[in-house]
Amino acid sequence: MQFGIFTVGDVTTDPTNNTTPTENERIKAILTIAQKAEEVGLDVFALGEHHNEPFVPSSPTTMLGYVAAKTEKLLLSTATTLITTNDPVKIAEDYAMLQHVADGRVDLMMGRGNTGPVYPWFGKDIRQGIPLAIENYALLRRLWDEDVVDWEGQFRTPLQGFTATPRPLDGVAPFVWHGSIRSPEIAEQAAYYGDGFFANHIFWPKEHFQRLINYYRQRFEHYGHGKADQAFVGLGGQVFMAKNSQDAVNQFRPYFDNAPVYGHGPSLEDFTEQTPLTVGSPQQVIDRTLTFRETFGDYQRQLFLMDHAGLPLKTVLEQLDMLGELVVPTLRKELDALRPAHVPDGPTHQSEIERMAARSAAKAVQDADAQSAVAAEAARTAGSTTTSTTAAAHSGAAFGL
Repeated sequence: MQFGIFTVGDVTTDPTNNTTPTENERIKAILTIAQKAEEVGLDVFALGEHHNEPFVPSSPTTMLGYVAAKTEKLLLSTATTLITTNDPVKIAEDYAMLQHVADGRVDLMMGRGNTGPVYPWFGKDIRQGIPLAIENYALLRRLWDEDVVDWEGQFRTPLQGFTATPRPLDGVAPFVWHGSIRSPEIAEQAAYYGDGFFANHIFWPKEHFQRLINYYRQRFEHYGHGKADQAFVGLGGQVFMAKNSQDAVNQFRPYFDNAPVYGHGPSLEDFTEQTPLTVGSPQQVIDRTLTFRETFGDYQRQLFLMDHAGLPLKTVLEQLDMLGELVVPTLRKELDALRPAHVPDGPTHQSEIERMAARSAAKAVQDADAQSAVAAEAARTAGSTTTSTTAAAHSGAAFGL
């Protein structure tokens, strides 16, 4: 089981003192938070991609490359990479390069984004969001999996004899998660390729994401990648903690009430009841998170949103200390103990090398079986022909022919 944090990189005013970080301060804070994630024993740091205010991570690979140089074990991911508005050629090359820089500690999450105006800024039509996601990812897979690509599609200029450079590390592409809030087409896409499916799991009731994840699991099995419970599932989550639960509520309330996304809407109490947001003691966070398995089954990755809504860096670092010291060790122990042996761990570069080798071995067996079947059919046909010829010769002799 992999545990980590993700950030959307918002620049938001702290409602308790009316101060707003500069873009430079926010970028540096994100880099500090990422390094803190490794320090407290987390497995994954995932960075969003945005090209509009009030967000700053417009170039995730630049920031993740820095984090790679400052860490040793931390898996670097995205939340999300915009498959609709980015050129698949650029994604293929940028993330293969990051693979090499980080010695394989890289995967990424594909998504369509949730900001309509971004599409025309990159020459795209939001009404084509799903077709763009499907076509662009199909091209991206080929760019990683094939050394030389000829391509012609609807949304970009053709490619002839093109090779993306550098090639993926060890010939194995980064593991891909497909993130979605509401689209079964994206769950279908993840299942078709045998990729992971990541449910945002923040703004909607659990039943909404349960339907998407169940659908993804069924289709993963349908496409022959394994049993439904062996599909790769990731979940988001959102927490704020204090040793005393009421202190957590009191401290977080002004940030919740003024947050750009959900502020000035439902009360904090209603939102925590209706969504996975947990505000309380570390034990309450543990208890609530353990219920996710009951709802969604065994899963591979749990990412928490910790640094948003104007929370100051000092507070976020304190939250990470609690997460790493008081919450994750218990969750890791409990969830790993419950997971059956046939359910895979969270994906890594090494596990992808092994999965690719297993697929290659299985294909070799299938090819050998097919060749044996062809040879057996040829032998049967030849035997039948020989028998017919011999019978004809005997018949001819009987008639003096």
